[in-house]
Amino acid sequence: MSTHLELGNRGESLAQRLLLDEGYQILERNWRFSRAEVDIIAKDGEVLVFVEVKTRSSEIFGQPEESISPKKEALLKDAAAVYMEQIGHQWEIRFDIISILIKGDGYSIEHFKDAFFCEW
Repeated sequence: MSTHLELGNRGESLAQRLLLDEGYQILERNWRFSRAEVDIIAKDGEVLVFVEVKTRSSEIFGQPEESISPKKEALLKDAAAVYMEQIGHQWEIRFDIISILIKGDGYSIEHFKDAFFCEW
């Protein structure tokens, strides 16, 4: 049985592989600002994408993507604003969620584009 951290790392690796296969450019992984961590920051063409990866080994507490709270969204938005300022990005951005359910040796993965919005 893997630990919570190992499960999360495996999920982030699967998410990164999915994004690369879809033609995204990975800019950062586990980028931190204050109390927020952005799992993956990528570019989809000219769009800067902030990706939250949620991985679970069971559906007992619901689907992985359902666990993102408004507080977590707010932390991600704050981190995104700082990152954009640091790199001078002034174009379109997007917040995505990649939901992964790992069972045994198999897994299912869903990519939710524009999962939530920022109004600044």
